[in-house]
This record gives sequence, C-alpha cells and structure tokens, in this order.
Amino acid sequence: MKLRHATKSDLPTLLEIHNDAVKTLAAIWTDTLETLEDRKTWFDKRIAGGFPIIVAEDENGDVLGYGSYGSFREKSGYDKTVEHSVYVTPQLRGKGAGSVLLEKLIDLAKQDGRHVLVGAIDSENKGSIRLHERYGFRITGELPQVGFKFGRWLDLTLMTLILNGDEAPTAHAHE
Repeated sequence: MKLRHATKSDLPTLLEIHNDAVKTLAAIWTDTLETLEDRKTWFDKRIAGGFPIIVAEDENGDVLGYGSYGSFREKSGYDKTVEHSVYVTPQLRGKGAGSVLLEKLIDLAKQDGRHVLVGAIDSENKGSIRLHERYGFRITGELPQVGFKFGRWLDLTLMTLILNGDEAPTAHAHE
C-alpha cells in the first residue's frame, strides 16, 4: 500500500468513496449525495487552507481510501486543533487502509505543528473507536442524539489525541 497526496485526478474516486459512505454508513450525517463540483470545492478549500488530503493506493495505483484534516472550529483560539476524517472503499473496510491513513494524518499533523487531533465518530462505530484507541486517542466526550440518519437518532463520540507537549501560545493583548 502506497500513500501520496491526492490530486484533482483523484476526485471522481474520492467522490465515489464519499457518496458510498453517505448512502451506507452513519459516518457522514447527511443524506445528500455530493457532485463532482462539490468535491472539487471541498478539495480546493482544504488545499487553500494548507490542509492535507492523502490517498492510499494499491500496487495497481487504484485508490483504496483517503484521509484529510481541517479546521476543528473557526475561531483563532482553535488554530492548533484539527478534526480528521478517513474513508475507505467498501470492499476494503477493516483491511488496514484506515490504519495506514490515520497514522499518516497523525504524522502530518505533528509536522504541521498541530497540538490536538479530534475524531468525531458515530458512537455505534466500535471498529473506528477501537482503531483510534490503538493510536492513543481517548474518548473525551459523548454527545447523545445530536444527529439523525436512517430514521434514528445518532450519538457522537469525540476522541482526541494530544500530539505534543507544547506550551500554550503567548497571549496577545487586545487592542
């Protein structure tokens, strides 16, 4: 399995993986399928924001999954914290691509000077929760019934990984 930064030529495959997750998983809390233009907008915003989008591919160059991170919240006090996502093609879920992508995102976030990586996971997704625990994430919050999909309420598990022991940034005087 090879990791690389995504390119715009990957967008049709990323769209296919994303829309399959929308249709079949409680991982993306929407029923709205995206268009190629939607994925292009997402891609452009991530890249413009300085955030990575990585893909895992097999020996034939076929994309097995992708991962990225972006802003956790928009206020500047959250600038050192990012929220990540990892999605894998349906036939390869549970086969290790998610682990490889998550490990790379952790490395990239450290290199990028981030302090905390956040995962927001459907509470019923025990496989994803276990995966995150293997990489040192801790459950730091449970939000009951904050979403809905497939005709039921969904609980959200927040997991965090502190990436480094950095001191808090210097306070700035208000002008």
